[in-house]
Amino acid sequence: MWADEAALDAAGRRLDEWESGLADRAARAQALSARAQTLTGAARSDDGLVEVTVDASGLLADLRLDERTRQHSAAHTARQVVATTRAARVDLLRRLTEATTETLGVDDPAGLAIVDSHRRRLDPDQGSPDERR
Repeated sequence: MWADEAALDAAGRRLDEWESGLADRAARAQALSARAQTLTGAARSDDGLVEVTVDASGLLADLRLDERTRQHSAAHTARQVVATTRAARVDLLRRLTEATTETLGVDDPAGLAIVDSHRRRLDPDQGSPDERR
């Protein structure tokens, strides 16, 4: 009878640990979600004429053009805006990656999947780590 009770106790402890682990993971995922929603990315063009901020989704949230942009063609300014927006999205990806790593850990499978999803959405030219090999 002792062996059966010991096995039941061990199984009960494993279930308790599993439940506690799930609750911890859920709390960390919720914390990451709340943190990620507040993040932004920002960049400035090399010549300082264009400043861009993107929101947590990577969408343009703020655009500042220096008065000196009037000395350039509209096409030049448009290229600067597009390039600087891409750089701001890369900055957002960096911040999201840091937040995910800090919250879930470096090797957490869910964290790796989240970062890869953000990478595909925010920096599609880079692809996933497997695609870049």
